[in-house]
Amino acid sequence: MNDLALPQSCTLPTEAQPLRGAEWDGLFAERLTAVSRSGPLRLRLDLAGGHDVEERVRDLAEREVGCCSFFTFTVTPGEALIGLDIAVDHEHAAVLDVLAERTAAGGRQ
Repeated sequence: MNDLALPQSCTLPTEAQPLRGAEWDGLFAERLTAVSRSGPLRLRLDLAGGHDVEERVRDLAEREVGCCSFFTFTVTPGEALIGLDIAVDHEHAAVLDVLAERTAAGGRQ
């Protein structure tokens, strides 16, 4: 997720970070319908469903965990709405704060 202050524990190569960020931004711009926080370590995104959206969300979340293992993603499928719950540990709360700001902006950063 480009423009995030990525922690050293992120293993995504620097040159790949803008591309990954663009994938998230595209998803947010196209599908994001709501953002909510149930606490400082949890973020909930509601995404408009559609053809292959759940697969796209799962794929992106899986690849993100592959390089940033501090994230936990839970996808809740639905025909009209897909839930994406994101959790982090205390050490990475600031990363989640920036992600919440980014999603609230619809990926326009």
